[in-house]
Amino acid sequence: MRNDLDHLPADKQRELERVVQIIFEEFEDAFALSRHEWKKAGRILKIVLYGSYARGTWVDEPHTAKGYKSDYDLLIIVSDQRLTDRVKYWLKVDDRLMREYGITATLKTPVNFIVHTLQEVNDGLAHGRYFFMDVAKDGIALYESEDSEFHQPKPKTPEQALAMAQEYFGEWMPLAASAQKGFLFFKSQHEWRDAAFILHQATERLYHCVLLVCTFYTPHVHNLAFLRTQAERIDRRLIYVWPADSQRDRSLFEKLKAAYVKARYSKHYRISEAELSWLGEQVEELGRVVHAICAERIADLKKAAGIA
Repeated sequence: MRNDLDHLPADKQRELERVVQIIFEEFEDAFALSRHEWKKAGRILKIVLYGSYARGTWVDEPHTAKGYKSDYDLLIIVSDQRLTDRVKYWLKVDDRLMREYGITATLKTPVNFIVHTLQEVNDGLAHGRYFFMDVAKDGIALYESEDSEFHQPKPKTPEQALAMAQEYFGEWMPLAASAQKGFLFFKSQHEWRDAAFILHQATERLYHCVLLVCTFYTPHVHNLAFLRTQAERIDRRLIYVWPADSQRDRSLFEKLKAAYVKARYSKHYRISEAELSWLGEQVEELGRVVHAICAERIADLKKAAGIA
């Protein structure tokens, strides 16, 4: 695996060094006082930059009308499967990275990361999951220990790839449609919080669908902003589903994102019928775009498999 960043500007190289430093600081702090031996022995084996900054195709246009900016995408590989629990062990890392980007501005580029064990990554490579194969092919090691080599990828046959994509599509599109039906029911009953939560589920399922059909991988998270970022880099048509031209539009997406927890557990969560109607229309559009992208992907796989 490559470990050079020569294709990146000097300020981006320094920024990635800072990101790695933050990850290790927060990781070490999280386990400094641990009494559990497995936690004391827990290690980061590898930090890999993947995606647009690894390939050299990043976009950084904060001053344009759409203001699109690529994120740093990182795969963090840990020594124990229990350490992959994002809620238990990685929230402080997430919070620190978001704070240094969004509040203190010590980071100029947003950071997304996923956490897996080496075995999980190698299993993904052994089963020909495109996501892990792309990471292994294009990824750049920002840090790695000596005993953390990836296995050789084993690509699926065209027939196997087609069957898997069809299976994911056949599972997740109906699940998303079911959640959208639930949203319409709760909305008709004026049960706004339940409507917001189930609309969140419809959105989440649509993102899982397009990620699984196109890459055979989706991160096990409920964070819509993270899933949205992962999905939008597959196809730029997904970017324009959520308008970002006004603070209102951006805040409504944030309200949908927050619904996973707050609509269920916080009596202070508020959302209006008009806001739900607007969000419902955007999720319908998301469903149309996801369906089109998945249909195109399956058609390409059929062609590769020699199926008319």
